[in-house]
Amino acid sequence: MRTAEQLRYLVLAAQLEGRRQWSRALRPLGLTPSQAEVLRVLQDHGPASVGSVGALLVCESGTNPSRLVDRLVEAGLVQRHADANDARAVVLSLTAEGVRHADQVQELESAMYEHLDRVAGPDAEAAIRFLRAYVEGTPVGESFHLREGQI
Repeated sequence: MRTAEQLRYLVLAAQLEGRRQWSRALRPLGLTPSQAEVLRVLQDHGPASVGSVGALLVCESGTNPSRLVDRLVEAGLVQRHADANDARAVVLSLTAEGVRHADQVQELESAMYEHLDRVAGPDAEAAIRFLRAYVEGTPVGESFHLREGQI
């Protein structure tokens, strides 16, 4: 198998395995990975509009932030309210229960990051450089840069 082919399939396999493990970790909270990401975006960057939240999401393409938000509002984790500067605009924020869930997601993330640090070891920086180059100039790459505060 060529090196490029190995990279392709290993990136795909790692993404699928990571998503499977993350979904399993979130199951007790009743959240999907995309819903957990919305909670964390609002925790780190909120209150925010649906558009602003959507721009920061790195979850799979095709994810509709409005539908994600609707489900989280129905679950009592996110609330909508009028923007103080524009009564026509809607701002999203976490409810008290949403804050508790976001805190639990953050704890799960910390455990996952510790595991990734152990697995990657000294090769982490090279992997990060490769993955940054791979997503550079793509919509998901732009979302990633927004999340890290580079744009």
